[in-house]
Amino acid sequence: MHWTLKHYDELTRDELYEILRLRCQVFIVEQDCVYDDVDGLDRTAWHLLARDGRGILCACLRAIPRSESEPMHLGRVVVRPDCRGSGLGRELVRRGLEAAHDALGEDKVAISAQAHLQRFYESLGFRAVTEPYDLTGILHIDMQWKAE
Repeated sequence: MHWTLKHYDELTRDELYEILRLRCQVFIVEQDCVYDDVDGLDRTAWHLLARDGRGILCACLRAIPRSESEPMHLGRVVVRPDCRGSGLGRELVRRGLEAAHDALGEDKVAISAQAHLQRFYESLGFRAVTEPYDLTGILHIDMQWKAE
């Protein structure tokens, strides 16, 4: 797998298209959840991309910079269906946390996780900070990670 961390301003048009297409395929089509994925936050975000040996985008996430009141937020964590089951999702989040901490200087990271993935994120050091809640018809839970 080839890993790349780029700010929105560094993405090519083709890379942005690939990211949005993968997110649409998974979050809107596969999960049957109609929502506005293009929410304006990508423009401020860092994007972590994982490509296979053929250069095909297999997974990605975005890291939205912290604000005065909120920590950095990882989101739109997505793995292509035919790449699942290989540990790629775990590696994606692990590398996202590593980039947030080591490259971007963050010691606290938030995520709004789909509730059925709570144990997965706990295994990576996140802890729940809310009860599950409905977001676009899918239960989510807010979680936070702190560097040790």
